[in-house]
Amino acid sequence: MGIDYNFKNKSLKTLALTHVSYANEHNTESNQRLEFLGDSILSFIVATYLYNEKPNMNEGELTEYRALVVCEKSLAQAAKAMDLGEELIMGNSEKLTGGKDKPSILADAFEAILGAIYLDGGIDAAREWAQNHLKEALLDPSSVKVVNYKSELQTLIQQTARDRSFVEYNLIDRSGPDHEPIFKVEAVYGGKVIGHGSGTCRKAAEQLAAKEAYEARILGRNAP
Repeated sequence: MGIDYNFKNKSLKTLALTHVSYANEHNTESNQRLEFLGDSILSFIVATYLYNEKPNMNEGELTEYRALVVCEKSLAQAAKAMDLGEELIMGNSEKLTGGKDKPSILADAFEAILGAIYLDGGIDAAREWAQNHLKEALLDPSSVKVVNYKSELQTLIQQTARDRSFVEYNLIDRSGPDHEPIFKVEAVYGGKVIGHGSGTCRKAAEQLAAKEAYEARILGRNAP
């Protein structure tokens, strides 16, 4: 399928595909600034789409819907569908650890490409590209195959640890306005903090804390 956009400025495409690992190894610019730009543009595009297409949804429902569409899993799925990982320019260390298949890297690259398309062709080109590649998620957010990291983490711990106790999730902070709060949670196992997460609802924050702990344990970092 490919990126499916013909860049007038080819250097923008190259920059959007340049992962920070390659940039560090070769003392050049990475796609991180384009990712920052693309993240904001994507939020605007999806919010505008939902505002126009979902007139019966209230603010809270629109916020949850948007979060599903622009989440890491959704963007990584879209990136995989276009084989974006095969085009990424990565350093040797990231190549050896399977960087082209990592959801976080794929999601970031999706946003970087969107940012590059916006600079190359304007908001209409960016909107068309984003809506085309996120079509399934926009029409049905349940199509996003979300991993239950809390369940996965508990299963992993029970398989590898002698202690069969459960991971606890403690709310450590709540900030922001009532209509758009930010919850911060820590995952605790055996009296030790093994993960942190923040999100617009407590459940999302717990999932992110579990994800951090799960990935750290899989990679052998800070595992209890």
